[in-house]
Amino acid sequence: MPTITPPDFSSQQFKANPFPFYARLRQEAPVYHFTSLTKEPTWLVTRYEDVSQVLKHASLSKDVFGAAGAERRAQMPWLLKIFEPVSQNMLSKDPPDHTRLRSLVHKAFTPRLIEQLRSRVQALSDRLLDEAARKGSMDLVSEYALIVPVTIIAEMLGVPPSDYRKFQHWSNRLISNTSLWDVILSVPSVVMFTRYLRQLIARRRSSLGDDLLSALIQAEEAGDKLNADELVSMVFLLLVAGHETTVNLISGGTLALLQHPEQLERLRKEPGLIAPAVEELLRYASPVEVSTERFTKEDITVGGVTIPRGHLVFAAIGSANRDERQFKDPDTLDLGREPNRHLSFGMGIHYCLGAPLARLEGQIALQTLVNRFPKLRLATSAQSLKWRTGVLMRGPQRLPVSLS
Repeated sequence: MPTITPPDFSSQQFKANPFPFYARLRQEAPVYHFTSLTKEPTWLVTRYEDVSQVLKHASLSKDVFGAAGAERRAQMPWLLKIFEPVSQNMLSKDPPDHTRLRSLVHKAFTPRLIEQLRSRVQALSDRLLDEAARKGSMDLVSEYALIVPVTIIAEMLGVPPSDYRKFQHWSNRLISNTSLWDVILSVPSVVMFTRYLRQLIARRRSSLGDDLLSALIQAEEAGDKLNADELVSMVFLLLVAGHETTVNLISGGTLALLQHPEQLERLRKEPGLIAPAVEELLRYASPVEVSTERFTKEDITVGGVTIPRGHLVFAAIGSANRDERQFKDPDTLDLGREPNRHLSFGMGIHYCLGAPLARLEGQIALQTLVNRFPKLRLATSAQSLKWRTGVLMRGPQRLPVSLS
């Protein structure tokens, strides 16, 4: 295996354009070994076929704490153990716990029920763009791409509007760690977020409504379906995962369209193209660049490389979505691309539960934006944009745009 010096995976320079490095890995070291922030042996898988295998592999556990065993848990850095209270959710569990937890919320995210949110998402998008139109410009991230998904998931869970910014700040802090020092600095956010959720649940328990949080509380009280810690962790997951991907889809998708004006004009002329357009923007921009970690329960072979038991494995979704073995002209933005089996929502039992919601929000937010402002353009150079830090997500921190 060739020696390839790892970049700073969360640096501004790398996040702006990680795709050349991924292309090199696919050719020279498709199963790439490096050392993580916590000094654990870690592997990054980059080819589409191998990423698909990792996302579905039965010998790869999502339960880093539960699958570790007493000996490994004792060896874990103390910092990792601090994050355990918010890891008792379906994203961080294996069957049968994963199956039990997912069954509690999947009914709230069926395409039929999500479709009922269409008018609410449309009204919210229209209101935000009305406000922006009066100014003639906006930061598309903080004034639009963020507010749409945060508002919708918070309303579904019954979170007071006055708390939206608070939990979004904690969420951003927790997924933007770029060094061991950042991990240490994020500890207060873990503590405050957990405390906030326990207080929110206590208030809702005394005054149940018809929101998703009330339904989860009632499920907990029904018996052995959901314990108190799982309830806190589930709400944490829904609040974080319920908006982070979509923020980057809307902002990164808008940037991609502005950088490809012929495709932007195509979308304006063919409004019926919005569904495949969002799929292509999910592939091209890859708002979730790298999957959350998996843990090898035994030695496994991926892409001809043996990964030992007890190692962490990450799947580079952003790389798989640009794999020339799977996609024709993968570095070309083609809003009508068919077929388009991108991996932006994952694969297997951990396929993103919120995919229908993210698609709906992305389609409405992007279509409304491009139709409303035919002279939409960047208000700064693309080279000067700052990107969100952290390994998992990819999207601009700010996206200044002119509307007229």
